[in-house]
Amino acid sequence: MNKSVIVLASTLLIAVAGLFIVMSPQSGGETTRMVVYQDPNCGCCGQWIEHVRAAGIEVEVRKTSDMQQVKRQNGMARNLQSCHTGMIDGYIVEGHVPAEDVLRMLEERPEIKGLSVPGMPIGSPGMEQGDPADYQAFDVVAFDGRGEMTRYRRVEGGANSMP
Repeated sequence: MNKSVIVLASTLLIAVAGLFIVMSPQSGGETTRMVVYQDPNCGCCGQWIEHVRAAGIEVEVRKTSDMQQVKRQNGMARNLQSCHTGMIDGYIVEGHVPAEDVLRMLEERPEIKGLSVPGMPIGSPGMEQGDPADYQAFDVVAFDGRGEMTRYRRVEGGANSMP
């Protein structure tokens, strides 16, 4: 084989390998993107979005005054609902779910429809207000499309509520 062909083929293989390394999620070359629907008048939604962005998730915000329609279209049971609804890589993220749980879900790829933090517990991401000693414990709930729910993680209240 001609020496210049070998050099060209080797250079091409190195360039392709380098491209895969740069674009791998571990290298930071690929951004995880979430679409979040929120009421235009909701302040805690914006704080939660900043929490998610700080974890490296790109967020596209879609403001709507009809959040109930968004929830109905996505089959969100009433007992799982909160103020905003996110969509990421085929999953639903409802409410003040900690970014670390979203990232864990994306890494583990469980067979669920999504995660929810029902209601708006004080001390959950975006709902940090008052004295941290008064933060509420809350569950991050995994749910499927058949009405089954399981605890994904328990976040304790008080001063140790969030890392």
